[in-house]
Amino acid sequence: MSAGVGEIVGLHHAQITVPPAAVDAARAFYCDLLGLPEVEKPDVLKPRGGFWLRVGDRQVHVGIEDGVDRAATKAHLAYEVRDLGTFCNRLRTAGVTLLDSVPIPGADRVEIRDPFGNRVEFIEPKE
Repeated sequence: MSAGVGEIVGLHHAQITVPPAAVDAARAFYCDLLGLPEVEKPDVLKPRGGFWLRVGDRQVHVGIEDGVDRAATKAHLAYEVRDLGTFCNRLRTAGVTLLDSVPIPGADRVEIRDPFGNRVEFIEPKE
């Protein structure tokens, strides 16, 4: 395959969903508690609901969807963090339950379920 022709070159964004009635709560969780900045959605997509977040040089799109048992899936996003211990303390203080994660070489990590059932991982690579 020729370089730059017909190949995947990166990840542009990922999407999670929340119930339509939970958009404000999701914004509070992801923007206020986790500290992710919201980015403007294109006007043409605003009628679909939800909102977009900036995560480093990528985006997470928070869409709306009814009738989904988010807690029944292993699908998740993993956010890289600095100072996992301090970050976990922030989550605990906010009443978020931290779940045990299977240890992996080269990183410390913890998992949660967001208030809407989405599985979320926070990972800090070890030096």
